Amino acid sequence: MERVLQMLEGEMSLVEQQFRHDLDSEVTLIRKVGEYVLASGGKRMRPMLVLLCARLAAYQGESHIGVASVVEFIHTATLLHDDVVDSADLRRGAASANNVWGNEASVLVGDFLFSKSFSIMVRTGSLPILQALSDATTNMAEGEVLQLISTCDLDLSEERYMQVVRDKTAVLIAAACRCGGILGGVSAEQEQALQEFGMELGIAFQFMDDALDYIADQAEFGKACGHDLEEGKMTLPLIETLRHCSRDERDRVEQIVEKDQLSDEDLEKVIALIHQYDGIDYTRKRAKQLVESAKQRLAVFEDGDAKQALEILADYVVSRSK
Repeated sequence: MERVLQMLEGEMSLVEQQFRHDLDSEVTLIRKVGEYVLASGGKRMRPMLVLLCARLAAYQGESHIGVASVVEFIHTATLLHDDVVDSADLRRGAASANNVWGNEASVLVGDFLFSKSFSIMVRTGSLPILQALSDATTNMAEGEVLQLISTCDLDLSEERYMQVVRDKTAVLIAAACRCGGILGGVSAEQEQALQEFGMELGIAFQFMDDALDYIADQAEFGKACGHDLEEGKMTLPLIETLRHCSRDERDRVEQIVEKDQLSDEDLEKVIALIHQYDGIDYTRKRAKQLVESAKQRLAVFEDGDAKQALEILADYVVSRSK
């Protein structure tokens, strides 16, 4: 992964500069909140995918910097909104923006970032890119609502949950990859391959998040362990556990999930069940399967540094601990 970061160092520096430029506003609070979230770290995976896919597509221009920036803008807007919906206190190990400035400011700055994103997209002058990213943001909103109505639903199937993950998380990653290909003018087959690569990578990324939520150290992962369970979110480790556990165990989980406040003992009981029925291992296995499938999608491109970097990035998704 270090090799990939070195390969993109110059371009990512330009993307960071573009972030700061696009955050310009006469309203000081917008700059403060936006810079706070952007400076809080994160993997910058989505802009990296735009840059790598553009390189894979042999793109020679400079518009990939602006597209990479806008993709991260959209992602940051969703983080601000998500943390309000989830009542999150932490984001990447630091106090979340809503914890610092309040829910109202977080929602409104998120709205600004969404609006600014579309303004930047129009500047690229590419209708296909505008279409790809606007479709993705629509799907993301649908995914958020679908997740909301699935809260505490112990009957949620893996297939239905996959749809939540596709819409909420994976569509933006898929669009980031596709936009890189659009910039390079790849064939329809190659554009579709990049879209599918990003979709499977995005689902795998979320599955690993699901697993890490139950096992990662809070200081390393950047959010409280078991936060998904506390929010009543049915994620893959729990879905797999409920598919195999006894009726009594299922009833016990239902009682815990419906509580307003979970105790450490409640969390330990659910985590013990998840381990008992291999929910974590199953989730990791599914993520690895998706990553292997995603890498196969790149077969329609010639071998080279960009393709190898995308494969390294894909492998990183299932090996990370935060």
